Amino acid sequence: MEQPKIHPYIPIAIGVISVSLSAIFVKWSSADAGVIAFYRLLFSILIMSPIFFLKYTHEIKKLSRRDWLFSMIAGVFLAFHFILWFESLNYTSVASSTVLVTLQPLFAFAGTYFFFKEVISWKTVISGLIAICGSVIIGYGDFRISGLALFGDLLALIACALITAYLLFGQDVRKRLSLVTYTFVVYSMSTVTLFFYVLAKGESFGPYPPTEWLLFLLLAIVPNLLGHTLFNWSVKWVSTNVISIAILFEPVGASVLAYWILQEALTVSQVIGGIVVLVGIALFVVDARKIKKLFSIKRA
Repeated sequence: MEQPKIHPYIPIAIGVISVSLSAIFVKWSSADAGVIAFYRLLFSILIMSPIFFLKYTHEIKKLSRRDWLFSMIAGVFLAFHFILWFESLNYTSVASSTVLVTLQPLFAFAGTYFFFKEVISWKTVISGLIAICGSVIIGYGDFRISGLALFGDLLALIACALITAYLLFGQDVRKRLSLVTYTFVVYSMSTVTLFFYVLAKGESFGPYPPTEWLLFLLLAIVPNLLGHTLFNWSVKWVSTNVISIAILFEPVGASVLAYWILQEALTVSQVIGGIVVLVGIALFVVDARKIKKLFSIKRA
């Protein structure tokens, strides 16, 4: 039986650190949110291009008109997810923003419930209410700090809803394409959207100092290509629930990094609200009957 050469938890841990750095890189950048998002996805596409054009171009023939339409819509939603999330970091803390974005599983369930009529359980309702209570605690605490912080929280929540819409529109297309082709197509659609957004806003594509270009490149390589690639590799060996739980540590990692690198102190409400949100999401993504099997390593 095939065994992984390294324990899957090691790549998962590196993946969590990688995605946690996203908010730090954005905070360091002085460029506009749309510009940061544009270059993040553009550089991702450029890095992926050699692999895509050498091995995966034949899959484009599988796309129907409906697939192209859904890919375009998914790309638009992804573009505005990045714009609003990056913008939220100008108003609220890394901790608040990243915790609120982790509410995505609840938004996803709401979408599948209303559009695909999936069954709702009491466990889902309770875990959702717990997570919502946590977000209210964060919002209340940030409102006491300033109205702008609360505005940033709202932007993060909308960004969370948009990434869910991106996933819902893309899930059907993804079934017929490899990860590389699907990612390349949707990132391309998103990049085009961001290009016209930046033009319409009159924001500058450049010139920027070398440090800004380095940040754009790091955003493409570290959270986009490294972080998510490691998660996709690990899912061969561990339960998808493990990945879901691991991603919940992104706001924890981002908050710790923000404390040490950006000197962003955590408030009591952020700590309490963040813990409550993560507990609620954890209850949502983990089936109690499978807890004993959760951390077992698959054999391939």
